[in-house]
Amino acid sequence: MNRYIIWSLLFITTMVASCDSSVPLESEDTNDSRIYNEPHRPQYHFSPEANWMNDPNGMVFHEGEYHLFYQYYPDSNVWGPMHWGHAVSKDLVRWEHLPVAIEPDSLGWIFSGSAVFDAANSSGLGSPENPPLVALYTYHDPVGAEAGKDDYQTQGLAFSLDNGRTWEKYQNNPVLENPGIKDFRDPKVTQIDQGKWIMSLAVKDKISFYASDNLLGWEHLSDFNPDWAAYGGVWECPDLFPLTTPEGEQKWVLLVSINPGGPNGGSATQYFIGDFDGKKFTTEQRAVKWLDYGTDNYAGVTWSNVPATDGRKLFIGWMSNWMYANVVPTQVWRSANTLPRSLELYSIDQEYHLASRPVKELEMLREESQVISGQNIILEQELVELQLQSSAADFSIEFSNSAGERVIIEKEGETLFVDRTESGLVDFNEGFPARHGAPVDGLEIEELRIFLDRSSIEIFINNGELVMTDLVFPRERYTRLYLEGFENENQLHYLRSVW
Repeated sequence: MNRYIIWSLLFITTMVASCDSSVPLESEDTNDSRIYNEPHRPQYHFSPEANWMNDPNGMVFHEGEYHLFYQYYPDSNVWGPMHWGHAVSKDLVRWEHLPVAIEPDSLGWIFSGSAVFDAANSSGLGSPENPPLVALYTYHDPVGAEAGKDDYQTQGLAFSLDNGRTWEKYQNNPVLENPGIKDFRDPKVTQIDQGKWIMSLAVKDKISFYASDNLLGWEHLSDFNPDWAAYGGVWECPDLFPLTTPEGEQKWVLLVSINPGGPNGGSATQYFIGDFDGKKFTTEQRAVKWLDYGTDNYAGVTWSNVPATDGRKLFIGWMSNWMYANVVPTQVWRSANTLPRSLELYSIDQEYHLASRPVKELEMLREESQVISGQNIILEQELVELQLQSSAADFSIEFSNSAGERVIIEKEGETLFVDRTESGLVDFNEGFPARHGAPVDGLEIEELRIFLDRSSIEIFINNGELVMTDLVFPRERYTRLYLEGFENENQLHYLRSVW
């Protein structure tokens, strides 16, 4: 279908939607190049205009904008030489695409990393009047990797003096050389007391911490790799940050993505809750904890420089899995991001856990809301947010269509399941059609919030105390909802497309 026809179809849809009495999302860009209407294209999740995307990178809030960079290959819809793609948003919901930010050079491809606002100009790369945004990323030298060398990954730096619109690479890159370890990547930088910068770096099967006063020279501090952690694959994409407990105590959280080795196969993110003394991370935790029990939330990290007046630790993940990311049934583009989430600590039996709560800004997506009751509900639109109050020990939720395709969410005993074995297109990878389980672990389920987009389903139990994120690829949209174990009145929201 050519772009003119797509534009015409969307124009007709927009005219129909304009009859709704609610206030629509206002688009800042009506260019038809941003109209996403291919099969399975997410309508309220971020996805690239075209071609391949994976890990979110360089997320920083600056001058009223949330910057989202991401691993991007602009020449194909499968993984290749990595660049940093770029988009910005003022509300975490509507995104503006910007040109590629950082491209490969003679030192290598541009792998994952982070970005910070150097407000004091500690790097000297800006000025007191115009301090820089600074990105730190991994250089991946494909020639060295092909030759079998061990030191083909190093850490590089780039900076921007115009709110991230253009980036200049540091003339003395790399800023951190490789000591002779094949997997040496994904620098996530944060600033702690006294202005010291801390880098968390994934080093094969451990996280190494480095310190710097100026973002240019780095000193190794310590390593973290407890023997009881998950080691089914290589450690990647760390993130270290403080959070305050409900009782007012400060704890530190360390995210570590791992591939493979997830609880339901392939890629996943584990987390650790403990303390950081400026040099070393320690924890009393002795069991693996997973951020998301679905198979499609990986390599997620948090935004830096979010104002203290906001107070949230904001997160987004790559909504895919390396088991099948290169072969999912999309053509124009591949991959999307999860919904943005706010990370918070909560406790069960005096033990802390990490909740992933959907950000409040998502409520602006609601186009029409209905109170529903009973078992059989017809879904009049394809984009859905469902809020349910559980009234039974076990329950079942089924989305289905006239083609006999269905995805089932059910609680049986102490396990929550998502079954996508008959959800639509599933034969592109043998690991995709599966029934995924998550242990409830003493959590009393009181409320469920479910977001359904064209190719994803995200389930938040008790506002994110247990989360499951899964891709689905129905041949036609789900039109029916069947409920068991929900006797109370519940809320059904139809959502707007942001594209």
